[in-house]
Amino acid sequence: MDLVLEFFDSFGLDYVYSRTLPASLASHIPSQWQQALSLSQGNLSSVAAAPVSGDIYGYAPYLFKMSEYTGASLLPRYNVFRQALSLLAITTVFGWLLYLAVASFSYIFIFDKAIFNHPRYLKNQMSLEIKQAMTSIPGMVALTVPWFLLELQGMSKLYMKVDTENHGIRQLLLEYVYFLMFTDCGIYLLHRWLHWPRVYKALHKPHHKWLVTTPYASHAFHPVDGYFQSLPYHIYPMIFPLNKVSYLILFTFVNFWTVMIHDGEYLANDPVVNGAACHTVHHLYFNYNYGQFTTLWDRLGGTYREPDRELFNKSLKQSSKTWEEQVKKMEVIKQKVEGDKDDRVYGTEERLKKNA
Repeated sequence: MDLVLEFFDSFGLDYVYSRTLPASLASHIPSQWQQALSLSQGNLSSVAAAPVSGDIYGYAPYLFKMSEYTGASLLPRYNVFRQALSLLAITTVFGWLLYLAVASFSYIFIFDKAIFNHPRYLKNQMSLEIKQAMTSIPGMVALTVPWFLLELQGMSKLYMKVDTENHGIRQLLLEYVYFLMFTDCGIYLLHRWLHWPRVYKALHKPHHKWLVTTPYASHAFHPVDGYFQSLPYHIYPMIFPLNKVSYLILFTFVNFWTVMIHDGEYLANDPVVNGAACHTVHHLYFNYNYGQFTTLWDRLGGTYREPDRELFNKSLKQSSKTWEEQVKKMEVIKQKVEGDKDDRVYGTEERLKKNA
């Protein structure tokens, strides 16, 4: 995250901090507090005097030269409180924008809106999904910030330079495979744990409110649930080498993928890829297809359920008969998982042509 912070510090945050909390305020803070907060004038001066290669996050900057505002704040770039505050704001806003942009693109161009007529679609479901996601993302971010701070302190195996001696192109490409394999396994295990009855009731049930999903359900989690399912992404670079740019690319890809498996468009019945059809099975039938990217761990764990063939036939997929069969099978499993009480309100917020 040092690359992200350096970008935003260079293009706005240095100026904001220098104006809201100028370095001159340090003279009004007791010396013991200055030392505890790393706000000594010596530190401030050293940063301000190093416009090209000063140490700002525990190592030299990668992208931009420092400006007159870099060392002009009471909270310099290396201050952990500033880093935490900046990361909280940046990641929350970016999370909101990425979620809304990708989910809206999927909704407009990919999502099969016939799902509005499904008997288990909820009244005002999309607005409920968006509200859940938008209120949960800041909580997920707040829980995640400590991992980013560890990275900034050099406690991960993230690296920047690609060379033939240490981290070549072959290694760089293999890291994508390793990352996806590691996180696929980790999420499978965590997802199964989230379906333990007590954990499910406390954390995971809000996401399963959506028995049939729209793209906006992708991030509609309880914040602690969403945090737990993101843990493998943060643990991986603590254990294994990973390029910093690759980390940002993969982190963005994960958000795209999460939207894609909730969009209800079943392109192919692939036996390996855990796509939208497999994840639809998970939302309908609860105790199957916990994987994120592949079906491997579900197959090994005995939890794989092949999607119904009707999902891949446009006319059968949208037929009332298919939906009635889904509801019949789903209600049996739902009662075992959640009991008799159901606080969902079914209905539709859209008027679509009825299917045969």
